[in-house]
Amino acid sequence: MPNALEHETSPYLLQHADNPVHWYPWGEEALSLARQQNKPILLSIGYSACHWCHVMAHESFEDDTTAALMNSHFINIKVDREERPDIDQIYQTAHSMLSKASGGWPLTVFLTPDQAPFFTGTYFPKTARYQLPGFADLIPRVAAYYHERKADIASQNQQLADALKRTIPHANPVVTADQATLTLGFQQLHDSFDFDNGGFGSAPKFPNPADITLLLHQAQAGNQTAQSMALQMLTAMARGGIYDQIGGGFCRYSVDERWQIPHFEKMLYDNGQLLFLYADGWQLSQNAEEKALYHKVIEETIIWLQREMLSPKGAFYSSLDADSLDAHGHSEEGAFYVWQVAEIKTLLTPAEFVVATRCLGFDRAANFEGQAWHAYLALMPDAEDQALLNSAIAKLFAAREERNRPGLDDKILTAWNALAIKGLARAGAVFNRADWIKLAQNAVDFIHAHLWLKNSAGDYQLFATAKDDKVHLNAYLDDYAFLLDALIELTQADYRSADMQFAEEIAEALLDHFEATDGGFYFTSHQHEQLIHRPKSAYDNATPNGNGIAAVALQRLGHILGDPRYLQASERVLRAFDSLIKRNPAGCASLSHALSEYLTPATLVILRGDATNLALWRVQMCQQYYPHHVFFYLDASISNLPKALERPLPEDLRQDVNAWVCKGVVCSPSIHHLADLLSYI
Repeated sequence: MPNALEHETSPYLLQHADNPVHWYPWGEEALSLARQQNKPILLSIGYSACHWCHVMAHESFEDDTTAALMNSHFINIKVDREERPDIDQIYQTAHSMLSKASGGWPLTVFLTPDQAPFFTGTYFPKTARYQLPGFADLIPRVAAYYHERKADIASQNQQLADALKRTIPHANPVVTADQATLTLGFQQLHDSFDFDNGGFGSAPKFPNPADITLLLHQAQAGNQTAQSMALQMLTAMARGGIYDQIGGGFCRYSVDERWQIPHFEKMLYDNGQLLFLYADGWQLSQNAEEKALYHKVIEETIIWLQREMLSPKGAFYSSLDADSLDAHGHSEEGAFYVWQVAEIKTLLTPAEFVVATRCLGFDRAANFEGQAWHAYLALMPDAEDQALLNSAIAKLFAAREERNRPGLDDKILTAWNALAIKGLARAGAVFNRADWIKLAQNAVDFIHAHLWLKNSAGDYQLFATAKDDKVHLNAYLDDYAFLLDALIELTQADYRSADMQFAEEIAEALLDHFEATDGGFYFTSHQHEQLIHRPKSAYDNATPNGNGIAAVALQRLGHILGDPRYLQASERVLRAFDSLIKRNPAGCASLSHALSEYLTPATLVILRGDATNLALWRVQMCQQYYPHHVFFYLDASISNLPKALERPLPEDLRQDVNAWVCKGVVCSPSIHHLADLLSYI
């Protein structure tokens, strides 16, 4: 019989709807039952593409005996961390405090009926192994501890509550972080960089988009070492197995230090951010082979997004699973992606086989669990071999398409779509691809029409997720901040008045519903349900920090609109986290970006003229890397411009483009020649 998850929208929760565990979604029904029955809560947090979540589900949650123990001793709640990052954030922090260990998924948390955690872990095997206790043995022991050690639990809960309160920083009266702070941030990244293989630390290795962004900005300021680090990392990932050399798109992370073998799930948020960074890297690089590689990665990733992640209504789905069924019907991680050399040989001509095995690493020892091969770009093909390699990859792709596909998590998340919108807009502008910009606009239009809705009070509010025409969950800080940032990027790629108006509305809602009295933004809105903690965080994770992105976007919007309220709100963010930024600027890379633009405000470049002439200027401007500039290409047809963007049209639209460069409140005289503009900025 289905449990209480059967009517949920989350694909992850629906995967557990037929478990013998009496799962509940997070909500008042489950919390009330725990209080009424004086039962502790077993909270399990995961997500659809999570490999170890599937393993624990198969071993324990689908097992009748283990499920019976869970049902007897606990009220069981299942949470999709992608729909409820608020809950996940709180209990990941609690886990690290209680266990002194890093978190991850599945996250297993045992709570009192009032939501306070008293014992935590991540993956537990059904029976003891990996130096972990067996889950079936653990369940009655934890339940007994809850009933027999109430005083100890109460004392621990108070200590935890105090520790969580201390994670909220105290604001400084002024911003004291400065250029020395940014230099320290670079040094921290430098000290942890792997100069042999690219990336930070050893295995496992993650894309770390916020860190690459910080390096790229340092590069623009003249730091050649930062430039080399950023481009080495981008190249290593583009050539590695973390990038799907056969079908495009990036996987979540690499399990080895050389980027060869990924954890195979593909997440929308990684790919959206990496589109933006590879476009930046393409502008910055002076190496023709490197530029060609970055362009190829961008193009193939967007093709993958369109082919596998694009919903019929224009928004993007969330993720592809790491696991799929192999030829024998067993669910295996990477089964869709890895190869046997004998299979490859049957698919290719002899000439294709020679080139493909040499270039994709199939002529070397098996690199996936010692018994299969996963493609990476072991050798860059020369011009003669490129056609053969392209032909071979096309055949491998066609054969792979006949395999059992990884599962698709087809919910639509506002924040992750915003990251994809920003990446598509940036790539579209840099490579003059109107079709890529249109993809970004379609996704924005979906959010505007379906996720920006009037509430019962008659005010518009943003929602976090949509699935099968059901829109729900109040949006979080990341939804608002990432969307505002994406809209500012999109208006630079192709200005639409509706997008600028939407950006203003999102900014106003952000200030109204999330700002703390002493500056900075809470992760949840003032109208959100009351949980045991309300985070206000500074650090970047797989996605950038919402406070950092909000601060950057508000600064830019303030200059675009000439509205000091947004600039002041951004400064309050920096004051709120000033001490943290100064102590660990690399860990707060997005806030460090905001600090950089606070110390030296972004330059606003406004161009007006005939659309055809503007396009010619844009192509030339986009060859260069200008990370601290905001460009607006405004043709004669555009009306309803914000006052700060209004400029007279050139007298002769057939020949002229006029440009103005504004730094702070000071704007240049009108510039009439492209060469003069390039030299001026």
